[in-house]
Amino acid sequence: MKSRFVLGAVSAMLACVQSAYAAQAADPTEPQFRALYKELVETNTTLSAGSCTLAAERIAARLKTAGFPESDLHLYADPAHPKEGGLVAILPGRDPKAKAILLLAHIDVVEAKREDWVRDPFTLVEEDGKFYARGALDDKAQAAIWADSLVRFKQEGYKPRHTLKMALTCGEETAGAFNGAEWLTKNRRELIDAAYALNEGAGGELNAAGKRVSMTVQAGEKVAQNYRLEVINRGGHSSRPVKDNAIYHLAGALEKIQGYEFPIQLTDGSKGYLNAMSKIELAAGHKDVADAMLTVAKNPNDEKAVSTVSNASPSWGAMLHTTCVATMLDAGHATNALPQRARANINCRIFPGVTQETVRQALVKAIDDPAVKVETLEIRGENSPPPALTRAIMEPVEKMTAKLWPGVPVMPILQSGATDGQFLNAAGIPTYGISGIFLTSDLGNIHGLNEYIGVQSLMEGRVFLHELVKVYAEQN
Repeated sequence: MKSRFVLGAVSAMLACVQSAYAAQAADPTEPQFRALYKELVETNTTLSAGSCTLAAERIAARLKTAGFPESDLHLYADPAHPKEGGLVAILPGRDPKAKAILLLAHIDVVEAKREDWVRDPFTLVEEDGKFYARGALDDKAQAAIWADSLVRFKQEGYKPRHTLKMALTCGEETAGAFNGAEWLTKNRRELIDAAYALNEGAGGELNAAGKRVSMTVQAGEKVAQNYRLEVINRGGHSSRPVKDNAIYHLAGALEKIQGYEFPIQLTDGSKGYLNAMSKIELAAGHKDVADAMLTVAKNPNDEKAVSTVSNASPSWGAMLHTTCVATMLDAGHATNALPQRARANINCRIFPGVTQETVRQALVKAIDDPAVKVETLEIRGENSPPPALTRAIMEPVEKMTAKLWPGVPVMPILQSGATDGQFLNAAGIPTYGISGIFLTSDLGNIHGLNEYIGVQSLMEGRVFLHELVKVYAEQN
């Protein structure tokens, strides 16, 4: 029995080794990708303590080693923000008349406290089939894939028909900080000028059982905008309460905002998503949701259908209109005094094409209290209409998805969040979210504790994007 057990264990071990060797032999470039990804993830790029400039320099060094001349590597940094620099790398195309394609990714990450995480957030840990670290997914996964593809293209001697440009930028994660994508559109537009850009913002969906459900392409996104509600009062002694209380005015305003619903709006992307997702919901036995999706796509004024879709998923509901939610409170100055000031931050995600002032006026009208001042805080960028979703963009994604994951439907989506695509779209560079990375409903805990990405999802996304970029690069 013991010898059989040992032989079985040895056989299993040899099978694992052979399998690992076969995988490495099938893709001998994976180790260099892993090294690049690890270096990028472990370079701290938080606003408080990190340096995007250092991360950009490290990627540039790898590209230079791969054969990129310095003339095609453009490191940049605003003198007032020396640690928030970035990189634009260029792989010249063979057709001077073919407009460039831009590969965009941000390399800054959300803050992370070591004491809150199970693992060191700035050490890449591979465990249980996942990579854990801050930025393991958002957005260093795609940044590493873009950089790796340029390295491989150079090593292969591949010269695309369209020039390929890669922009790694800083500042996407922090409102009020220097933003590299915006800076490039205003100061070095010639470096990033392109027919269109490929960016984060969409990907594949896995269900609870790990089955691939859909592949999405982002066509348009909301814009994040903060507003401050403020009530100022002369205050007084807490032993002599009056109804004219700053906190009460603010509380009433917040309650009205909670109950306010912005008008339902649709884009080609959200219509396409509703129509495609209805088939998946029907197949899953959710006929009421499927019917409601089809109804909303045809008649966005059907309140019952809108309610059914929104209640089925907060993400689906958010896709249908502008949303505003209270996120921070600040009121009073002493425990024994009537408040002299009460403030709240309202974070809105504004539907494409709707102006920030239109939303502010809607909040004022909904609150209907002259004691409550509604102020627009820093405006990060213009809110542009979504880019046209053409067959030239969709067809390559459909074909590549069918090749790698037969039967997985491809559908457009309107992103409820916001990316640096807002700056490029406003500058006239249509920007589409395409990643090929499959995620479960928790989205890899992005912005939260113990952010992760599936190792298989990352490696498959790398294959998908590398081959997809080649298809785009050869289009007429």
